[in-house]
Amino acid sequence: MLFSSLNSKKLVSLLKSGAIGVIPTDTIYGISASVKKPETIERLYDIRLRDRSKPFIVLIGSVDDLALFDIALEDSFKATLMRIWPAPVSIVLPSSDDAHAHLHRGTRSLAFRVPDDARLRALLKKTGPLITTSANPEGKKPATTIAQAQNYFGNSLDFYVDAGKRKGKPSTLLRHDGASFTVIRQGTYHLPDLKGV
Repeated sequence: MLFSSLNSKKLVSLLKSGAIGVIPTDTIYGISASVKKPETIERLYDIRLRDRSKPFIVLIGSVDDLALFDIALEDSFKATLMRIWPAPVSIVLPSSDDAHAHLHRGTRSLAFRVPDDARLRALLKKTGPLITTSANPEGKKPATTIAQAQNYFGNSLDFYVDAGKRKGKPSTLLRHDGASFTVIRQGTYHLPDLKGV
């Protein structure tokens, strides 16, 4: 199924029901699905040919959504996150709750991002948090067009949202050790941008 917008009620319904598809994110095209259905997560690992020990990034609509993962934040760190987000920055946080083991894969941590795209945040408010991963089989280059994504995955995915050509870097991936940030993967956002937070 092909969509031209993130505003479709049908798209929201599909995601909430456990469908998997390609959507434009604030960085590149990503394959996304609801965090709530473990069987959907396992299906995505199969489709993506991804190492099952590696968690996916979780897109959230706001900092407050971290509470859905039983992540409690000190006021000062919450304020820091609110100064950083929304942005193309994914931040690894502890997530030890067994209820989310299908997401953290035993690592006891998850990377979260509040995307720097108002349309995507609006979608997340309707669907709830979504996992996301770049639109390519493991080892291939990320798709920059829906045609390329369809060539990779065809009917193994349930839908595609076409937003034209999207070429960029994945999100910057950071880990916070309680005192400072460490760059795990450099993307479009640079650590010096975090001065003062």
